[in-house]
Amino acid sequence: MPEKAGEPDKPGEPEEAAEPEEAVAAGKGPAGKGPAGKGRATRRRGAELESAILDAAWEVLLAHGYGGFTYEAIAARAGTSRPVLYRRWAKREDMLLATLVRHLRRIEIPDTGSLRGDVLAFLREVNEDRAATAALMLVQLADYFRDTGTNFVQLRAALSPPAPGPGEVLVARAVARGELPDVPRPARVLDLPLELMRHDLLMELGALPDERIVEIVDVVWLPLLGVTGERAG
Repeated sequence: MPEKAGEPDKPGEPEEAAEPEEAVAAGKGPAGKGPAGKGRATRRRGAELESAILDAAWEVLLAHGYGGFTYEAIAARAGTSRPVLYRRWAKREDMLLATLVRHLRRIEIPDTGSLRGDVLAFLREVNEDRAATAALMLVQLADYFRDTGTNFVQLRAALSPPAPGPGEVLVARAVARGELPDVPRPARVLDLPLELMRHDLLMELGALPDERIVEIVDVVWLPLLGVTGERAG
């Protein structure tokens, strides 16, 4: 019986269904499941198979949210079987994290030669890359946060290895260049431009106009750091 969204996952599938690799009839899902003669059977395994599954999982998440993010739906979209998924991700939450890691890439911080140039370039990249997923985080993952009792901060921590935050990197570069004095600064100050950006993306559910990004940098963050006028770069 197909699992229902929100019910505990049941990895106790028949052992004979599990195979070291899967045969897939082109365009027809697992070999032997489609009409005879419909395409030549191909085999997917390893990284190729996992990529296909995670791509299918992303499509299911976008279309149906976490409530519809079931083993059955993802297996059907990927043209494979539920045991293939269970062998890789014993829990639905694990498969979700793997899906987000694959599709929400880490944004590198540009080095333009100035603090202002770096932070503007970084926020513009965030705006371009994350605007399409703002609604996903707010709506499609609501059931995930409710079911797991977690929040955005915990999800971000699970998705990213421990590392200095963007604000910390940006300010450290500026200190090394001599743009800023080497003094302690609260984490909330360092994180402010990205946190404001995330807030506005979630409120707008779409890309921000560039003047909003410039305002975050020139009106809010740089003056808070003591950078104004000609020192802004």
